[in-house]
Amino acid sequence: MENSAAGPVDNSLRGRTVVVTGGTRGVGAGIAQAFAQAGAQVLACARRPPEHPLDGVEFAPLDLRDPPAVRAFFAALPRLDVLVNNAGGTPYRRLADADAERHARVIELNLVTPLTASLAAYDRLRRTRGSVVMVGSVSGGRPSPGSAAYGAAKAGLANLAASMAVEWAPEVRVNTLVVGMVRTEHSHLHYGGPDGLAAVSRTVPLGRLATPSDVGAAAVFLASDAAAYISGASLLVHGGGERPAFLDAATVNKEDGKEGRRQGGLG
Repeated sequence: MENSAAGPVDNSLRGRTVVVTGGTRGVGAGIAQAFAQAGAQVLACARRPPEHPLDGVEFAPLDLRDPPAVRAFFAALPRLDVLVNNAGGTPYRRLADADAERHARVIELNLVTPLTASLAAYDRLRRTRGSVVMVGSVSGGRPSPGSAAYGAAKAGLANLAASMAVEWAPEVRVNTLVVGMVRTEHSHLHYGGPDGLAAVSRTVPLGRLATPSDVGAAAVFLASDAAAYISGASLLVHGGGERPAFLDAATVNKEDGKEGRRQGGLG
Protein backbone atom coordinates (compact mmCIF):
# COMPACT_ATOMS: atom_id res chain seq x y z
CA MET A 1 0.00 0.00 0.00
CA GLU A 2 1.38 3.41 -0.98
CA ASN A 3 0.74 6.83 0.44
CA SER A 4 1.54 9.41 -2.25
CA ALA A 5 2.26 12.13 0.30
CA ALA A 6 4.31 10.23 2.86
CA GLY A 7 5.73 7.28 0.91
CA PRO A 8 5.26 3.60 1.76
CA VAL A 9 3.10 2.81 4.79
CA ASP A 10 4.85 0.61 7.34
CA ASN A 11 2.43 -1.95 8.80
CA SER A 12 5.13 -4.29 10.10
CA LEU A 13 3.84 -4.13 13.68
CA ARG A 14 0.10 -4.06 12.98
CA GLY A 15 -1.79 -5.83 15.76
CA ARG A 16 1.02 -5.41 18.30
CA THR A 17 0.62 -3.48 21.55
CA VAL A 18 3.56 -1.30 22.57
CA VAL A 19 4.20 0.59 25.82
CA VAL A 20 6.73 3.44 25.70
CA THR A 21 7.70 4.86 29.09
CA GLY A 22 8.34 8.58 29.06
CA GLY A 23 6.78 8.60 25.61
CA THR A 24 5.23 12.05 25.65
CA ARG A 25 8.08 14.31 24.50
CA GLY A 26 11.57 14.33 23.04
CA VAL A 27 13.07 10.96 22.22
CA GLY A 28 10.14 9.14 23.81
CA ALA A 29 7.62 10.90 21.59
CA GLY A 30 9.71 10.05 18.53
CA ILE A 31 9.77 6.39 19.56
CA ALA A 32 6.04 6.31 20.25
CA GLN A 33 5.20 7.86 16.90
CA ALA A 34 7.54 5.50 15.03
CA PHE A 35 5.68 2.51 16.48
CA ALA A 36 2.32 4.09 15.65
CA GLN A 37 3.47 4.62 12.06
CA ALA A 38 4.43 0.92 11.96
CA GLY A 39 0.81 0.03 12.72
CA ALA A 40 1.10 -0.74 16.43
CA GLN A 41 -1.30 0.24 19.18
CA VAL A 42 0.87 2.52 21.32
CA LEU A 43 0.51 3.55 24.95
CA ALA A 44 2.81 6.33 26.14
CA CYS A 45 3.01 6.47 29.92
CA ALA A 46 4.40 9.33 31.96
CA ARG A 47 3.49 11.43 34.96
CA ARG A 48 2.20 14.28 32.79
CA PRO A 49 0.34 14.24 29.47
CA PRO A 50 2.01 15.52 26.29
CA GLU A 51 1.73 19.23 25.54
CA HIS A 52 0.37 18.31 22.13
CA PRO A 53 -1.47 15.06 21.28
CA LEU A 54 0.64 12.53 19.37
CA ASP A 55 -0.95 10.96 16.30
CA GLY A 56 -1.89 7.35 16.93
CA VAL A 57 -0.58 7.37 20.51
CA GLU A 58 -2.72 6.94 23.62
CA PHE A 59 -1.56 8.54 26.89
CA ALA A 60 -1.68 6.69 30.21
CA PRO A 61 -0.68 8.49 33.45
CA LEU A 62 1.88 6.51 35.44
CA ASP A 63 4.59 7.28 38.00
CA LEU A 64 7.26 4.66 37.32
CA ARG A 65 8.75 5.23 40.77
CA ASP A 66 5.60 3.72 42.32
CA PRO A 67 6.06 -0.08 41.97
CA PRO A 68 2.50 -1.04 43.03
CA ALA A 69 1.08 1.39 40.46
CA VAL A 70 3.42 0.01 37.78
CA ARG A 71 2.36 -3.57 38.53
CA ALA A 72 -1.32 -2.61 38.43
CA PHE A 73 -0.84 -0.81 35.12
CA PHE A 74 0.70 -3.79 33.34
CA ALA A 75 -1.68 -6.29 34.97
CA ALA A 76 -4.61 -4.38 33.47
CA LEU A 77 -3.29 -4.61 29.89
CA PRO A 78 -5.10 -7.24 27.82
CA ARG A 79 -2.00 -7.71 25.65
CA LEU A 80 1.60 -6.52 25.48
CA ASP A 81 4.12 -7.21 22.72
CA VAL A 82 6.80 -4.58 23.25
CA LEU A 83 8.03 -2.56 26.22
CA VAL A 84 10.33 0.38 25.47
CA ASN A 85 12.04 1.61 28.63
CA ASN A 86 12.74 5.18 27.60
CA ALA A 87 11.91 7.24 30.72
CA GLY A 88 14.98 8.82 32.27
CA GLY A 89 17.31 11.79 32.12
CA THR A 90 19.29 14.04 34.42
CA PRO A 91 20.17 17.69 34.99
CA TYR A 92 23.81 18.78 34.78
CA ARG A 93 25.19 18.27 38.27
CA ARG A 94 28.77 17.65 39.41
CA LEU A 95 29.18 14.95 42.01
CA ALA A 96 30.41 17.21 44.82
CA ASP A 97 27.59 19.71 44.23
CA ALA A 98 24.87 17.43 45.61
CA ASP A 99 24.44 14.80 48.29
CA ALA A 100 24.31 11.08 47.62
CA GLU A 101 20.55 10.97 48.01
CA ARG A 102 20.04 13.31 45.07
CA HIS A 103 22.37 11.27 42.86
CA ALA A 104 20.58 8.12 44.00
CA ARG A 105 17.32 9.51 42.63
CA VAL A 106 18.94 9.80 39.20
CA ILE A 107 20.04 6.18 39.42
CA GLU A 108 16.56 5.15 40.50
CA LEU A 109 14.92 6.84 37.54
CA ASN A 110 17.38 5.55 34.95
CA LEU A 111 18.08 2.04 36.25
CA VAL A 112 15.59 0.93 38.89
CA THR A 113 12.42 2.05 37.10
CA PRO A 114 13.28 0.13 33.88
CA LEU A 115 13.77 -2.96 36.04
CA THR A 116 10.46 -2.32 37.81
CA ALA A 117 8.59 -1.93 34.52
CA SER A 118 10.26 -4.95 32.91
CA LEU A 119 9.42 -7.22 35.83
CA ALA A 120 5.82 -5.99 35.85
CA ALA A 121 5.55 -6.58 32.09
CA TYR A 122 7.27 -9.99 32.02
CA ASP A 123 4.21 -12.25 32.17
CA ARG A 124 2.43 -10.30 29.43
CA LEU A 125 5.53 -10.29 27.20
CA ARG A 126 6.15 -14.01 27.74
CA ARG A 127 2.65 -14.83 26.49
CA THR A 128 3.21 -12.98 23.21
CA ARG A 129 6.93 -13.88 22.87
CA GLY A 130 7.53 -10.16 22.88
CA SER A 131 10.53 -7.96 23.47
CA VAL A 132 12.01 -5.26 25.66
CA VAL A 133 13.96 -2.33 24.23
CA MET A 134 16.09 -0.44 26.74
CA VAL A 135 17.02 3.12 25.80
CA GLY A 136 20.61 3.44 26.91
CA SER A 137 23.22 6.11 26.29
CA VAL A 138 26.80 6.57 25.16
CA SER A 139 27.24 8.09 28.64
CA GLY A 140 27.20 4.53 29.98
CA GLY A 141 30.38 3.66 28.10
CA ARG A 142 32.60 6.68 28.74
CA PRO A 143 33.30 9.20 31.51
CA SER A 144 30.32 11.50 32.05
CA PRO A 145 31.46 14.54 34.07
CA GLY A 146 28.45 16.52 35.18
CA SER A 147 26.19 13.50 34.81
CA ALA A 148 28.15 10.75 36.55
CA ALA A 149 25.18 9.14 38.26
CA TYR A 150 23.32 9.06 34.95
CA GLY A 151 26.29 7.46 33.19
CA ALA A 152 26.62 4.87 35.95
CA ALA A 153 22.92 4.06 35.68
CA LYS A 154 23.11 3.66 31.90
CA ALA A 155 26.15 1.38 32.25
CA GLY A 156 24.13 -0.71 34.67
CA LEU A 157 21.15 -0.69 32.32
CA ALA A 158 23.18 -2.25 29.50
CA ASN A 159 24.39 -5.00 31.82
CA LEU A 160 20.88 -5.54 33.17
CA ALA A 161 19.53 -5.92 29.62
CA ALA A 162 22.23 -8.42 28.67
CA SER A 163 21.54 -10.52 31.78
CA MET A 164 17.78 -10.24 31.28
CA ALA A 165 18.16 -11.43 27.68
CA VAL A 166 19.81 -14.64 28.89
CA GLU A 167 17.39 -15.29 31.73
CA TRP A 168 14.25 -14.60 29.71
CA ALA A 169 15.21 -16.37 26.48
CA PRO A 170 13.71 -17.79 24.37
CA GLU A 171 10.30 -16.29 25.23
CA VAL A 172 11.33 -12.62 25.53
CA ARG A 173 14.04 -10.80 23.60
CA VAL A 174 15.85 -7.90 25.31
CA ASN A 175 18.07 -5.35 23.57
CA THR A 176 19.55 -1.91 24.21
CA LEU A 177 19.71 1.20 22.06
CA VAL A 178 22.93 3.06 22.89
CA VAL A 179 21.90 6.59 21.97
CA GLY A 180 24.20 9.51 21.33
CA MET A 181 23.32 13.19 21.17
CA VAL A 182 19.75 13.91 20.05
CA ARG A 183 18.24 17.18 18.88
CA THR A 184 14.99 17.73 20.80
CA GLU A 185 12.94 20.69 21.96
CA HIS A 186 15.27 21.00 24.96
CA SER A 187 18.64 20.64 23.17
CA HIS A 188 19.48 24.31 23.72
CA LEU A 189 19.59 23.67 27.47
CA HIS A 190 22.49 21.25 26.98
CA TYR A 191 24.33 22.65 23.97
CA GLY A 192 23.39 26.34 23.72
CA GLY A 193 21.66 28.20 20.91
CA PRO A 194 22.04 27.69 17.15
CA ASP A 195 25.81 28.29 17.23
CA GLY A 196 26.28 25.78 20.04
CA LEU A 197 24.15 23.17 18.29
CA ALA A 198 26.07 23.67 15.06
CA ALA A 199 29.42 23.34 16.83
CA VAL A 200 28.35 20.18 18.65
CA SER A 201 26.96 18.73 15.42
CA ARG A 202 30.35 19.13 13.78
CA THR A 203 31.86 16.75 16.36
CA VAL A 204 29.64 13.91 15.10
CA PRO A 205 31.08 11.98 12.13
CA LEU A 206 27.72 12.08 10.29
CA GLY A 207 27.65 15.85 10.80
CA ARG A 208 24.41 16.21 12.75
CA LEU A 209 22.66 15.26 15.96
CA ALA A 210 20.15 12.42 15.87
CA THR A 211 16.46 13.19 15.60
CA PRO A 212 13.88 11.44 17.80
CA SER A 213 12.63 9.68 14.66
CA ASP A 214 16.13 8.22 14.10
CA VAL A 215 15.94 6.61 17.53
CA GLY A 216 12.35 5.55 16.91
CA ALA A 217 13.26 3.77 13.68
CA ALA A 218 15.99 1.82 15.48
CA ALA A 219 13.59 0.85 18.28
CA VAL A 220 11.01 -0.37 15.76
CA PHE A 221 13.68 -2.49 14.07
CA LEU A 222 14.74 -4.17 17.31
CA ALA A 223 11.11 -4.92 18.18
CA SER A 224 10.21 -6.22 14.72
CA ASP A 225 10.40 -9.67 13.18
CA ALA A 226 13.40 -8.45 11.18
CA ALA A 227 15.36 -8.66 14.46
CA ALA A 228 13.90 -12.01 15.51
CA TYR A 229 17.38 -13.48 16.12
CA ILE A 230 18.78 -10.42 17.89
CA SER A 231 18.77 -10.49 21.70
CA GLY A 232 21.22 -9.30 24.33
CA ALA A 233 22.60 -6.81 21.82
CA SER A 234 23.53 -3.13 22.06
CA LEU A 235 22.77 -1.14 18.91
CA LEU A 236 24.79 2.07 18.61
CA VAL A 237 22.68 5.02 17.44
CA HIS A 238 25.27 7.79 17.67
CA GLY A 239 26.09 8.95 14.16
CA GLY A 240 29.51 7.32 14.15
CA GLY A 241 30.53 8.17 17.69
CA GLU A 242 32.95 10.85 18.78
CA ARG A 243 36.00 12.02 16.88
CA PRO A 244 39.10 11.16 18.98
CA ALA A 245 40.39 14.32 20.65
CA PHE A 246 44.02 13.57 19.79
CA LEU A 247 43.28 14.01 16.08
CA ASP A 248 42.52 17.68 16.64
CA ALA A 249 45.30 18.17 19.20
CA ALA A 250 48.11 16.61 17.19
CA THR A 251 50.26 19.00 15.14
CA VAL A 252 52.42 16.59 13.12
CA ASN A 253 50.07 16.53 10.13
CA LYS A 254 49.06 20.19 10.18
CA GLU A 255 51.70 21.45 7.72
CA ASP A 256 52.64 18.32 5.83
CA GLY A 257 50.03 15.62 5.49
CA LYS A 258 52.70 13.09 4.54
CA GLU A 259 54.98 13.69 7.52
CA GLY A 260 52.83 11.77 9.98
CA ARG A 261 52.72 8.76 7.71
CA ARG A 262 56.53 8.81 7.29
CA GLN A 263 57.26 9.05 11.00
CA GLY A 264 54.71 6.71 12.50
CA GLY A 265 51.08 5.93 13.04
CA LEU A 266 48.66 4.57 15.57
CA GLY A 267 50.01 2.24 18.21
